[in-house]
Amino acid sequence: MIIPSPRELTPRPGTLPVGPELRLSAGPGAEQAAGLLAEYLGLPDTPAWEGLRLRLELTPEDPAAPEHSALGPQGYLLDIRPEGATLSAPAEAGLLSGIQTLRQLLPPEVLDPAGPAVDGSYWPCLEIRDSPRLPWRGFMLDVVRHFFPLSYLLELVDELALLKFNVLQLHLTDDQGWRFEVDGLPRLTEVGAWRAETQVGPPGSGLADGTPHGGYYTRAELRELVAFAARRGITVVPEIEMPGHVRAALAAYPEYGNHPEHPLPVWTQRGISESILSVDDKTLDFCRQILDTVVQVFPSRHVHIGGEECPTVQWEQSEAARERAQELGLEHPAQLRGWFLGRMADHLAGHGRRTVCWDETGHASGEPPAGMVLGAWREPVHGVLAVGRGHQVVMGPHRSTYLDYPQRDHPHEPPGQPGGIVSFDDVLRFDPLAADLQPGGLPVADPAQDERPGVLGVQGSLWTEYVATPAHARYLLYPRLCAVAEIAWRPGPHDRDSLLERAATHRRRIAALLSAGGTHTPRMIGTMEG
Repeated sequence: MIIPSPRELTPRPGTLPVGPELRLSAGPGAEQAAGLLAEYLGLPDTPAWEGLRLRLELTPEDPAAPEHSALGPQGYLLDIRPEGATLSAPAEAGLLSGIQTLRQLLPPEVLDPAGPAVDGSYWPCLEIRDSPRLPWRGFMLDVVRHFFPLSYLLELVDELALLKFNVLQLHLTDDQGWRFEVDGLPRLTEVGAWRAETQVGPPGSGLADGTPHGGYYTRAELRELVAFAARRGITVVPEIEMPGHVRAALAAYPEYGNHPEHPLPVWTQRGISESILSVDDKTLDFCRQILDTVVQVFPSRHVHIGGEECPTVQWEQSEAARERAQELGLEHPAQLRGWFLGRMADHLAGHGRRTVCWDETGHASGEPPAGMVLGAWREPVHGVLAVGRGHQVVMGPHRSTYLDYPQRDHPHEPPGQPGGIVSFDDVLRFDPLAADLQPGGLPVADPAQDERPGVLGVQGSLWTEYVATPAHARYLLYPRLCAVAEIAWRPGPHDRDSLLERAATHRRRIAALLSAGGTHTPRMIGTMEG
């Protein structure tokens, strides 16, 4: 009942008891992973030489040892026998994946922190040889349109780790709010973190709830989240929008916009504000100052700077922007978008970071700077074209991976993104390597070789214009998040009925995780229907 399904699983006769008689030990370099497993299971993590043993060890890949070759840095071997078990991997990332497999092999009720201890439970004897298809297995959460407390983010991280995701992209800024502290720019949170009300009706209706909404995370809270996630093998990738989707920033500091003489409030509507950053030197320095705080808080090698849906009418009307475009030899002010993103990418490169932005093929003038990782969010073919231009790509087309769309056509379905349904089947049918568009499929990118184009990974997303609570978020996530995990970990074809059966078991795991005072009671956590 494992999600995602392992590449190779060989059952064996017998079981291994899990309880006080099980002694956990760790080889060199495996101590932190062993500590996490001990915490999950309630076992001592000190070495012991009597009783049944569970051993974690790092085993660097050796061509002469075929059992450990070709696993890659995120693969693992799990060998469970009646007398003990061994979890081995070439790197810690693989050990952490194997730990989540061990958790899933236990009865779901054992995951309840306040429930019965693991004593009396059993692991089935088996051998698993497993490794992921894609190095980036991500999920994006928008905490701007609706703010979510740190407690929910910590719970979400543990849920993502259980499904072997390894990236949480946190959408921290947008027109409707600013969600983190920046050194030397206090008004970003004093003003930008709060809006007067939230649109509740369809576009153009003028309907709003009349209730102020906001919130932000302190640097200490974000560092806590980063550390909590890293211990579970998840990298938190921050997303800071620019040069568009910045109305909240401009509400705090209007001098960095194109019309500083007209201060504006934080936007209360859905959709896209025409207010964008100016292109003068002081605005570039403002953005660099923001990114300097970002890299202090988030150690992630990748930093996302948005870049999508940037209306350029203000640049076209601005004499200063037109002069800047002319100085740069650009044919049109709209091309300043790529130039702007390039300046920020250069700044991040100076910090040893790599820039990610949303792909805007066919929707923006010019090309994104070379070397950027692109998020293909509109259509899969845009990812194919981006790889052809030399980029590494994270695939996440909205009609296959956006989980804010309703998951079924049903009168009791909660509100979701209008415009269609994204069902469990829609997610499971999606091939991140686009074999239906590119004969043989796109190549998988190597994160250690930036110059080699290909698919770095796949990502599910939850935008929260219509999602105000953790309960609603979890309803939309499950079971579709299980399908995202499956397509990220292994190639198709995928067994739909098997995954739905496994997802039903996973529903019990999530309920157990949340039953000890989480942000959500275990009732509505997603349909299991396809």
